[in-house]
Amino acid sequence: MDMYWTNFRYRDWQMILAATEKGICFISPDQASFEELALWQKKRLPQAVLHENPEKLAPWMKELADYMDGSLKEFSMPVDLHGTSFQQEVWNALQQIPYGVTKNYAEIAELIGKTKAVRAVGGAIGANPILIVVPCHRVIGKNGKLTGFRGGLEMKERLLLLEEAGGMLSMAEA
Repeated sequence: MDMYWTNFRYRDWQMILAATEKGICFISPDQASFEELALWQKKRLPQAVLHENPEKLAPWMKELADYMDGSLKEFSMPVDLHGTSFQQEVWNALQQIPYGVTKNYAEIAELIGKTKAVRAVGGAIGANPILIVVPCHRVIGKNGKLTGFRGGLEMKERLLLLEEAGGMLSMAEA
């Protein structure tokens, strides 16, 4: 199996993107090193061979740039999620959260019909390999505060502010 990757740079953002023939499978946090992709690939897709190929990832880079400049509110790129069935259930629920809207962990647990699994939901969200496209940044604490994010709270806040500036609900209204 082939996995294609590239460095994505847009304004002051710098991330690593990776995709299989099926779709995008990994987006790193801002300013992450290639090592993060290499470790994830070894764990989740050990049979994959990594190839640097910016041309292959051009459609995904375009959508991500459009999102970051506020002109794209919903991604159309195919995703190729690799995780447990529970993680995939949570990640699919995250993709239902509209642009500019936030949910809390309990609401995600309720959405998947597992109201007592709030901690497990948090763990699955933390393992999300496709930042931004699978919008785990839209999940906040029940008290309305920003909580853990693989890319760090600063990146989470930047993404939420970017969406707020896009004309949708602010965090306080969500």
